[in-house]
Amino acid sequence: MASTAAANPLQAAVRAVWTLILVCLLGVVLSGCALMAPGGTASAPSTPTSTALVVENHSGLPGIAESELPPEAWDTLDLMGRGGPFPFDRDGITFRNSERLLPIEPRGYYREYTVITPGEDDRGARRIVAGDGQEKYYTSDHYRTFAFIEEGQ
Repeated sequence: MASTAAANPLQAAVRAVWTLILVCLLGVVLSGCALMAPGGTASAPSTPTSTALVVENHSGLPGIAESELPPEAWDTLDLMGRGGPFPFDRDGITFRNSERLLPIEPRGYYREYTVITPGEDDRGARRIVAGDGQEKYYTSDHYRTFAFIEEGQ
């Protein structure tokens, strides 16, 4: 009989712990902590009509609005967003930034993608280079110059 009496307080303690855990989880879900901004306040997307991530241009390079890119660059951006399939085997390879025209980052940070040039029999000179921080750069002259792509613009 003593063992039954000892089990009841143990069961009650286990129930109390589980209740506390469930209440805490419910509080986390209801508080919307996943939507909390770094400042500690809930924030809504700044551009609800756009699904593109807004990336600031900290490169010091001139910007180019996405709408000003050639249509083939839009196709490349679309493929990049979907993860391919890409028209060339070299799409997605590491861009080394040997000329150091883009911000200096560790090797492997940048990837390059072909922007098809109508009338060219090969990959042509146009590329989009994407960084791990979601920033993207356009070059129309095979890496001699770059412009930061202002997505959603």
